[in-house]
Amino acid sequence: MADALGKGVSGAGQAIDRAIQSPTGNQLMQAAQAYAQGNTQQAMSAASSALQSGVSSGLLPSTAAAATSPGTFPAGSAAAGGVVPASANSSTSLVRSNIDVALPKDSGQYWVEYDLRPYTKNIRHLDHPQQGLVDWILRETGTDIWFSQPFGILNADRDTLRVYHTAAMHQVVADIHERFVNGSMETQVFGLRLIVISNPSWRNRATTFLRSVQVQTPGVNAWLLSKEDMALMMGNLRGRTDYKEAQAVDIVVHNGQTQTLEQMRGKSYVREYQRTEQGAPPFFLPVSAEVKEGYRVQFSPMLSVDMRTVDLAVKCSIDQIERLHPVTMELPYPNGQTQSVQIQVPQMASWQMHERFRWPADHSLLLSCGILAAPNPQASPSLLTGGVQSLGLGGLIPPSAAGARADALLLIEYKGRSSTQVGIQAGAPNAQQATLSRGRY
Repeated sequence: MADALGKGVSGAGQAIDRAIQSPTGNQLMQAAQAYAQGNTQQAMSAASSALQSGVSSGLLPSTAAAATSPGTFPAGSAAAGGVVPASANSSTSLVRSNIDVALPKDSGQYWVEYDLRPYTKNIRHLDHPQQGLVDWILRETGTDIWFSQPFGILNADRDTLRVYHTAAMHQVVADIHERFVNGSMETQVFGLRLIVISNPSWRNRATTFLRSVQVQTPGVNAWLLSKEDMALMMGNLRGRTDYKEAQAVDIVVHNGQTQTLEQMRGKSYVREYQRTEQGAPPFFLPVSAEVKEGYRVQFSPMLSVDMRTVDLAVKCSIDQIERLHPVTMELPYPNGQTQSVQIQVPQMASWQMHERFRWPADHSLLLSCGILAAPNPQASPSLLTGGVQSLGLGGLIPPSAAGARADALLLIEYKGRSSTQVGIQAGAPNAQQATLSRGRY
């Protein structure tokens, strides 16, 4: 019996040696070395080849081949596309294997590619004209739907918009896509007027012209009026002594794109005094800072295919420096003495609006931003007025209203294609192009 056991052990040892020296054994060794070095993808490839080779040579049972078929690896394993710890030499703490995966279809999602070339080929001066379409899709659908259930994909380059989502979402995307690729390819002209009136009583005589529109921003009112009624109302407003038209500009923009109007200026002030490390004077040094005041308006219109309806996303912010409050500070010196210095604390008045509107193209949109804080009443040359003496922020408040509050009005009207406008060069947007699209859509 001992002889038989010895012969069995000897035979098993010889079988193991043959297995190690076989192609299967070599491949298993390569797989182990690759995994130890953190190369998970190479290790799995070598292990799969070893299993196939072992089954073919008879070293392994045929059931081992099932381990190489898709879907048999444990959830979370590297072969199943899971996240596994990297080796100590890896530059990252986690690695993910690179394998093909099937997109979820639990809600009936499917893939569609939309051709953007009919639209983008006419906008050569912009690096990313497709961003306008993506922005409007996100305004219509919201952003959460693309980062939650059901699983979806939204991606675009200059030529193609790629969408993976449900049929209902594809319908929304298709409607916006049609307004871009089948709408007018000319630049469009929109007129903007910024009006300041000291007393909000102008509403009394204008009530018969205005039709109220719902808004979300607190303190903001919006109305629609026909262009004939707009002309009558403007005639009445210009007859007021507290009326001032601060700015009137025509914005030339491609359908769906965003234009930005802004004017900002900075004002420096002493924020604090910081102790120095040296043991000799000066023991404290002033630290300056800068605050900016001005306005910024982002304007993004989208016309219907028949050009009878205007959708507009408008985002406006105003920052005003009302005053810099002086504060006296006593700085202690090493010899027991003190020095009186002065720092400044800014007092700011800020206002923001982010709204979306839809109205007939043959009407005008009037926005009241509410009673805004008046800028600093001290006259000073301003970046916003080209060095002319004005009141605070670009002289928006007329002299009679210095130190008071005022009702700011924004009048927006669609004027048509740029080719039909006298003095407007077709295809040449005249406002700063917004390079990024961030924040709430």
